Amino acid sequence: MFVSSVVSFFMGLMFLFMGYSVFFEFDLVGLAFSSFEVVFYLDWMSLFFMSFVMYISGLIFSYSREYMMGDLFLKRFVFLMFLFVLSMMMMILSMNLVAILVGWDGLGLVSYALVIYYQNIKSFNAGMLTALSNRVGDAAILVSVAIMMGGVGSWNFLFYFLDNMGMFMVALFLVLASITKSAQIPFSSWLPAAMAAPTPVSSLVHSSTLVTAGVYLLIRSSVLLDLAMLESLLYLSLFTMFMAGLAANLEWDLKKIIALSTLSQLGFMVVILCLGGPDLAFFHLLTHALFKALLFMCAGAIIHGMGDNQDIRFMGGQVKLLPLTCVCMMVSNFALCGFPFMAGFYSKDLIAEVLSMSITGWLVYFIFYFSIGLTVSYSVRLSYYIFFGDYNSVSLGGLSEQNNSIMNKSMMGLVFFVVFMGSSVSWLFMSEPYFIFLPIHFKLMTFFMIFMGGFAGWEMIQLNYSYASLMYMYNSKMFMAGMWNLPVLSTLGINKFFLFMGSSVYKIMDHGWFEYYGSGGVFSLLKTMTKGVQFLSFSHLKVYLLIFFFYSVVLFSII
Repeated sequence: MFVSSVVSFFMGLMFLFMGYSVFFEFDLVGLAFSSFEVVFYLDWMSLFFMSFVMYISGLIFSYSREYMMGDLFLKRFVFLMFLFVLSMMMMILSMNLVAILVGWDGLGLVSYALVIYYQNIKSFNAGMLTALSNRVGDAAILVSVAIMMGGVGSWNFLFYFLDNMGMFMVALFLVLASITKSAQIPFSSWLPAAMAAPTPVSSLVHSSTLVTAGVYLLIRSSVLLDLAMLESLLYLSLFTMFMAGLAANLEWDLKKIIALSTLSQLGFMVVILCLGGPDLAFFHLLTHALFKALLFMCAGAIIHGMGDNQDIRFMGGQVKLLPLTCVCMMVSNFALCGFPFMAGFYSKDLIAEVLSMSITGWLVYFIFYFSIGLTVSYSVRLSYYIFFGDYNSVSLGGLSEQNNSIMNKSMMGLVFFVVFMGSSVSWLFMSEPYFIFLPIHFKLMTFFMIFMGGFAGWEMIQLNYSYASLMYMYNSKMFMAGMWNLPVLSTLGINKFFLFMGSSVYKIMDHGWFEYYGSGGVFSLLKTMTKGVQFLSFSHLKVYLLIFFFYSVVLFSII
């Protein structure tokens, strides 16, 4: 995977500087009015994305060797992870809706198998929520396939623009598919639930594969989206950022905090895409993949050392026990917050300035920058509880980094890129650099929100230590920590009606009218007729004499 990553990276550089794009088209079947072909599209964007996915996946495979050591089904786990990466490659390279659907469904199916890997009730529920939420997107792509087949006679959406009603509907269903995969409102509840999977899976899913597939499809199909779609998507992604940031500041589960951070960053990417910056969204997609993979790997090392405990209230003082892991996690946290000259700074600061230049409405501006402050707030809170807080765990004499040599090497393989890849990619991608002229207070707004977010995070720490504050505004806290009740609405709110309808139809129709006039009635009629035939066959002499008697009576009566 490392070799494939290096080859893809340098090919991407060549394609970028030379302006190359390569189509591989295979004709399968040709009919009178349409053709069935498979198209693979290679350009700098797909090659760079493949390079990052391959490199991160290789490190996570190496990381899994030690993290999953002793697991009875390690081979099955590795094969599932490999299928996951293979499905993502299919998704990246395809410009054909049917081929995309193959990779899209592969991601959904394998993610379900990985979420339920630890076979307990919580994992089963999380897996079902993940699978059913993503099936909405699968159905949307299927409808898009049908519309394109009937409208233009092809499935290659890259060749067509928004010039008729058919392509408008295709774009609409592609947006629906994308927001289900990237977990935008109202499909956000499955992303924290998917944390039931092993931590290496979470690291792969939240960095460069499953959740980024929706954003990547939006980037590729951005030429199809009209102004109304972009405006609606802008507000959905904006409130997704805001909701995820609030929930992360009130969450105690380490993996769920990082999952909500991913949800916030996905909203960040979609916001700038809606403002006409698909290249900037892709830039942040790549940098986010690096520091989010490292963040999950560090969290996995801490959870592994703490005896599979994920509650940050039972951590603290880890900087003395796991110094290398804590340094890696602080570096990734700095990149997440947009600390100057880290990888996340080059994409986040540029996106914030482009938004300041593009937006005149105060609501979008306020919520966007407030969400940036929330990112810093939950990062400060998380760092304090894990590294610098009181040591609240039980005695763990065996907790040492010497037992995590393979995991440490995998993490160190990402630290360098988390620090330097942001600047490198910005220099490579932008042959003509962005020059954004803004007033001084707009320029400094990002730094102001970072400092305010850090202060808010410190206040959250003090608030959480105060027992009296836990009961103050309890309902409001539960509402925000519960992601605005989206998990309840996504499960009980929807399932209750459909389960009731299914039960009613099952009782009234399947066990009622259909049973009487359908299989049950036919079976009863056939049974009665068969009994009559059997009676004739078993009592043929008596029946013959009885028929002869009646025949004689009728004959004599006529005469």
